[in-house]
Amino acid sequence: MAPVRGRRAQQGAAAIGRRKAPGEPWSALSPGRGRVYAGIRVQLQEQVPLAPLTTLQVGGPARYFVEAHDLAEVREGVRFARDRGLPLFVLGGGSNLVVADRGFPGLVLKMAIRGVDERDQGGKRVFEAGAGEDWDALVARAVTRDCAGIECLSGIPGSVGGTPIQNVGAYGQEVSETITEVQALDLESGEVREFCSPACEFGYRRSRFNTTERARYIVLRVSFALTPGGEPRLDYADLKKFLAGRSRPTLPETREAVRQIRHSKAMLIVAGDEDSRSAGSFFKNVLLDAAALARLQEAAARRGLTLPTYPGGEGRAKVPAAWLVEQAGFPRGYGRGPVGISRKHALAIVNRGGGTAADILALKDEIQRRVAQEFGVDLQPEPVLVDFGPQP
Repeated sequence: MAPVRGRRAQQGAAAIGRRKAPGEPWSALSPGRGRVYAGIRVQLQEQVPLAPLTTLQVGGPARYFVEAHDLAEVREGVRFARDRGLPLFVLGGGSNLVVADRGFPGLVLKMAIRGVDERDQGGKRVFEAGAGEDWDALVARAVTRDCAGIECLSGIPGSVGGTPIQNVGAYGQEVSETITEVQALDLESGEVREFCSPACEFGYRRSRFNTTERARYIVLRVSFALTPGGEPRLDYADLKKFLAGRSRPTLPETREAVRQIRHSKAMLIVAGDEDSRSAGSFFKNVLLDAAALARLQEAAARRGLTLPTYPGGEGRAKVPAAWLVEQAGFPRGYGRGPVGISRKHALAIVNRGGGTAADILALKDEIQRRVAQEFGVDLQPEPVLVDFGPQP
């Protein structure tokens, strides 16, 4: 178990569509019906549409909705749900989830805890951010302060609170490399707990918060130890190619390069670009041991294909899910009614306008079936699927 110490602490961030005005609640982007409940000290709304609060822009309403700005409001929302026997869902930036068309029958707790504190500690610059802080804004702040460690994670939509849950990573970096502490509310004990990095049990797109103890904790604050004056990470092939010819790229140049690469793949949220109306990469890359890799290489060879692989750590190989998707018959630009595959990135399922969560899931299922038939590989979805019931 993680070391435990008592302390206070808080999730929320970017919806698409019009921008939130300063001081305006997130629920104003998706207003529901307000109602006063006796004994609850937080603003609560009913039947709040969730589609406008997600990057895919699909899904039905929340039966109840609370926007929590501090720990007290988080506790109030949790208490309201518990007292009424309601399921609870914590909403961050809405960038990595698919909400069912029927909506969510319980309480959606929108994390809006803000604030970033900085301190020097052991030769590092520690950024302690509220879970509701916008992730890319935190990256921009760190780069402006000339602190290295998260520059390759530029342009990723969503909130700070979601990053340790999934161990967010891109272009050669993962947040697990710099996270020193995660503060979270334990829904079983009601205490605020602090987890050091090893206690978070980080792995590829995983942590204890989305595996062994899924739904037990609400992330409140996250601390990142960054390197003042450090060099940017330039391990990723696309990044090396983009920055070729520059002897010593700076952190701002690296951040801008990452954002431009993401934009070229529609992985940067841009108003009016339907290819960016997605949940990001929909499937996880595949990690294989030697035996499974050999079987997949044989399957590829039978089709006259050479399987691309990369080091996956712990003696495993990483196979790009995008390659499997395309080779199974789903090229970029593939369409299935109002949804399809991005024209710029084979891993992004997009809502081209008027699509539903059912449309998204039908395409997901079709891709998974075809990849399993062609290559014997079970692709795992990366987004959280909200209120669809058990998923393969």
